Amino acid sequence: MGIRDSPVPEPTPTPTPTPPPKPPPPADYQLNRLEYDLLDRDGKKDEPTVRIGESSWMWQREQVRIDGKTYSHGITVNSLSRVTIDLNRACTAYDALAGVDQLTLGNRSVRFSVLGDGAQLWESPMVRRNQPPVPVHVPLNGVETLQLVVQPRGPMGAAALADWANSEITCR
Repeated sequence: MGIRDSPVPEPTPTPTPTPPPKPPPPADYQLNRLEYDLLDRDGKKDEPTVRIGESSWMWQREQVRIDGKTYSHGITVNSLSRVTIDLNRACTAYDALAGVDQLTLGNRSVRFSVLGDGAQLWESPMVRRNQPPVPVHVPLNGVETLQLVVQPRGPMGAAALADWANSEITCR
C-alpha cells in the first residue's frame, strides 16, 4: 500500500466560540436593600454589596425623616461612620439626600463625604439637625468601591444620627 492508497483524514471541525456572558441589565440599587458580602459565598455577585468587615453600623430603613420631611427609603449611620460598598459591576452614579436624622436630639452637625476607590469624590458643607438635606450626585464611571463617610462636627456632633435618604446606586 503506497501513499496514494492511504485514507484521507477528515478535516477537524472548527469549534464554535462560546459567546461572552451577557452583562446584567441596567438597574438602580437602593442602599436599604443591599446585601452584605458575607452572603456572597462564591464571590460572584453582579450587584453592589456592603463590605461588612470594613463598614460601621448601618440601619437599612424603609423611611427616614430629615427636617420634618419623610423620605421613602435610606440608611441611617452614626455620626462617625464609614460604609464600604463593592459595586461588583459597572455603575454610573450615586444619588442621595444627606442630612441629620430627626431622631437626633439637640443641634448636632455632621459632614458627609463620598469616596470612590479611596479618592474623595464629593463633600458636603456642615449639615445641622433641622436643616434640609443636601443633594448628593456623584458620577461613578470606573469606580469599583464606594465609601460613604460621615464625620461629626462640634463638641456634640458625635451624638448625631446621619441619613443617606433616597440613597441609590445606578448601574448599567
